[in-house]
Amino acid sequence: MARLYMVATPIGNLEDITYRAVRILGTVDVVAAEDTRVTRKLLDRFKLSPSKVISARAANEKAASGGIVKLLERGLDVAYVSDSGTPAVSDPGGRTAAAAREAGFDVVPIPGACAAAALISAAGIAGKGFVLEGFLSPKGPRRRRRLEELLAARMVFVIYESPYRILKLLADLAHLAPERKVLIGREITKKFEEIITGTAKELLAELSSRGTVKGEFSVVVGIPKES
Repeated sequence: MARLYMVATPIGNLEDITYRAVRILGTVDVVAAEDTRVTRKLLDRFKLSPSKVISARAANEKAASGGIVKLLERGLDVAYVSDSGTPAVSDPGGRTAAAAREAGFDVVPIPGACAAAALISAAGIAGKGFVLEGFLSPKGPRRRRRLEELLAARMVFVIYESPYRILKLLADLAHLAPERKVLIGREITKKFEEIITGTAKELLAELSSRGTVKGEFSVVVGIPKES
């Protein structure tokens, strides 16, 4: 029976792809990609030539998942990849996996890179677990309400943020939780990787002083200190 493989891809440094991921991407019949242009570059880098690469991005995943099930029904193995990291972890892919399972096909995880796990491993922040929130709403009031809920849970949590909103996020955190330890990872695994830590106020001052803020950000917010 055909299988759907959920394949994790590098979040920046292409050397982080696994041997197993390369093998799967090189042997499946179809690769379903969040962005075919991004995936083509990855396939070319490792000289992989699947017979077909199709689009299955967030905007069309509902329709694309039905098409993927039809491919599986024809006996074709399919690998799903998001632009970077692990599919369905703050990325498309969950709808596709659910559709394949509901149709009776095995869904096989091919583990690998994840920005949240990478940053947590280097954070040195206490806590047995963490909440992966991913991207918050770009709307200010909604973003602040969700931040208040996350802070009230008193757990370590991870947020992904763009360079266009990172300063707003830090300003909100500085107001809502000035005592919390915060760690920022910028361009994780890439050439200009940077990890800095401090209070939200300190980090806001640091990034604001640079004038131009570039890169993709992952943010770890620690638990409050015991009183």
